[in-house]
Amino acid sequence: MGALTLVLGLSTQAHAPISLSAMAGEPATPTLADIEQLIGQAACRQDSDCRVIGVGARACGGPEGYRAWSITQTDGEALALLVQSQAQARRLALERRGELSTCEIKPVPGVRCALTEGGGRCVLAPGTGGGAA
Repeated sequence: MGALTLVLGLSTQAHAPISLSAMAGEPATPTLADIEQLIGQAACRQDSDCRVIGVGARACGGPEGYRAWSITQTDGEALALLVQSQAQARRLALERRGELSTCEIKPVPGVRCALTEGGGRCVLAPGTGGGAA
């Protein structure tokens, strides 16, 4: 049930999704949306501010995809723990369903700081595997 989320819109301000398992008193299963929320805008000033992290899990091993993040905006330890927890939940779900995947290795993409007038944002380098998780 952790994959299902209920968004509460009690005002015009955005609210974080609340998982149904958390509402039932169970620990919430992290989702890709939780990871992306922690990453936020991935603001950067230079390429060295940017990192890449594998997210999700494939039945045959490895991550489903990759996300760019900024060391200036995101707590790396918190992100690693969240990603690890989400990947473990994904692996368990795959096992429960007996799901299979192709056994190809997705290369870790490069990452860079894409500068714009409003600042910069860490992005996966063009032509590299970002994968949809």
